[in-house]
Amino acid sequence: EGKFRLGRKIGSGSFGDIYIGTNVQTGEEVAIKLESIKSKHPQLLYESKLYKILAGGVGIPNVHWYGVEGDYNVMVIDLLGPSLEDLFSFCNRKFSLKTVLMLADQMINRVEYLHAKNFIHRDIKPDNFLIGVGRKANQVNIIDFGLAKKYRDSKSYQHIAYREGKALTGTARYASINTHLGIEQSRRDDLEAVGYVLVYFLRGSLPWQGLQARTKLDKYEQIKRKKMETHAETLCRGLPQEFATYISYCRGLCFEERPDYSYLRRILSELLTREGHRNDMVFDWAVQQSTSTPSASSSMLSPLSHCMPSTPVVSRTPVETRDSSHILLQSCRPLDSSLAMLQRSKDRQHARERDYYLLATP
Repeated sequence: EGKFRLGRKIGSGSFGDIYIGTNVQTGEEVAIKLESIKSKHPQLLYESKLYKILAGGVGIPNVHWYGVEGDYNVMVIDLLGPSLEDLFSFCNRKFSLKTVLMLADQMINRVEYLHAKNFIHRDIKPDNFLIGVGRKANQVNIIDFGLAKKYRDSKSYQHIAYREGKALTGTARYASINTHLGIEQSRRDDLEAVGYVLVYFLRGSLPWQGLQARTKLDKYEQIKRKKMETHAETLCRGLPQEFATYISYCRGLCFEERPDYSYLRRILSELLTREGHRNDMVFDWAVQQSTSTPSASSSMLSPLSHCMPSTPVVSRTPVETRDSSHILLQSCRPLDSSLAMLQRSKDRQHARERDYYLLATP
């Protein structure tokens, strides 16, 4: 019988809170995602199934267990390192061209793999890309598939229909123009969002950040207007031409069109070479870490490793994780008391902003 201990909270996803955990049999640290069974838009079961579909891909974390315990849906998944947003802050909110180009190569790869598995992400942002730990510390992982959607049939490859009048799904800051216009999302929108993330990393901000509005919908409208009037050349002024080329290419794709991922990777890879760099996986945060004090750098680059384990949260039998039908959950008293204490603790925490289905933070 294997058990996981629940530790401290380390983050929030689209629909749930994430805690550090420990496999008490092996000592392995894991991430435990909890979602209230009373959630208005329960997504954790859907997300766990999607992780299983994607299992085996580079930069895709493995699900160790999924089940329902007390008032919570629970998913145990690989523990990863900090997000690109965390690392961006650590590097004083500016990445070098070299780091951005190396990240771009991996981010495009992750998105292409997801698309090859017939899904689109629909919430591409720096928070949803995490680096690995240990030997995989330079590997970029893509996470949080709560808003992901199947865009074509697995067998026939029949694409979903073009539709309009859709509410904004995802994060407004990085959403494509077509998403703002209410058009059904497809592969092109994920890649356009990646482009905005890359510009954000190089500039430190995007032109549509910090806009003032009385309501969230008004703010979305302002972001849409600013995004539409900001041509790719204007957005990327002062940056290498390849970034404007990337944005223009994505904005010009048709709804059902398969993006040329290799082309996008190639133009950025050639830029890396032309600038005298090579893809050696030495990122800015590694350089920053080597020039920082040991305590400051280690606490930043290992934010998920400091955990005080508490009572066991989940029990399971050793199983092959690819077939959820073999998983047997064995409830235990400590679990109920642990989750009850967790709920009381959460009630005492300061109010936080959740990313709801249609109200993701811009």
